[in-house]
Amino acid sequence: MGEAAIQVQGIRYSYGGQRAVDDVDFHIERSEILGFLGPNGAGKSTTIKMLTGQLRPQAGSISILGMSMPQQAEQIQGRIGVAFEEKNLYTNMSARENLVFFGRLFGIGDLDADELLARVDLADRGRDRVAEFSKGMRQRLMIARALVNTPDVLFLDEPTDGLDPVSSQAIREVIRQEAARGAAVLLTTHDMNEADKLSDRVAFINEGHVLVIDTPENLKIAHGKRSVRVRARHDGSVVETIIPLDEPGADERVKQAVGDRELLTIHTQEATLEDIFIQFAGRGLGA
Repeated sequence: MGEAAIQVQGIRYSYGGQRAVDDVDFHIERSEILGFLGPNGAGKSTTIKMLTGQLRPQAGSISILGMSMPQQAEQIQGRIGVAFEEKNLYTNMSARENLVFFGRLFGIGDLDADELLARVDLADRGRDRVAEFSKGMRQRLMIARALVNTPDVLFLDEPTDGLDPVSSQAIREVIRQEAARGAAVLLTTHDMNEADKLSDRVAFINEGHVLVIDTPENLKIAHGKRSVRVRARHDGSVVETIIPLDEPGADERVKQAVGDRELLTIHTQEATLEDIFIQFAGRGLGA
């Protein structure tokens, strides 16, 4: 395995006397999507600001594409794409003009803005002023803008926030395509379901500390509890039984739950990333 696209070692940052990020370590390979997960105030935004050169780490080191951040910030920023939760678009310009203008900042004079707009389902709104866009449309335009320079690294902060289910699915597909192309993707979110759908690995962060990094599947197997939910009709009523599969006698309990009843549904269940985060952090994402 070659050099990681992003390598973070022991970074720290404090606001006054409050430690926001405390000895954080992680790496992201090329073509990998890392979900950086935690509640508001956990340290996600401060971390991404250090990685993109907006804040200077007070300790530790950051390497992006083999270059040091912030010492080589200018070279790095030409090869990354960023979409923050805060929308900083030019609202008096059209969607297409926003992309063309941003492309010129990267020295791109022949940007195919229409192709980028089509990728985020804005093909028919390219001539419209951004001031007329909804929150979700602006979010999709931010994603398109992050792609103008065909970045080697993508930083996405709550990329599907405010989007309807169809638009969310379209943006997820764009993110997967970028990873398949070779981009390393850091996805910060408090939406565990979103992270589960997209991430190759996830990192739980809470109170400035990374608690664990692993694949969603490994976390569920190691820390989750499997169960099966059986719904059957008995004497005119529907009876629902939940049976833990990791306890002795689970096979017999499943047979008893079905018995001579009319089986309606039977589903296996596994722990969610939210359940596992609570185990590590002692609180949920809204706490």
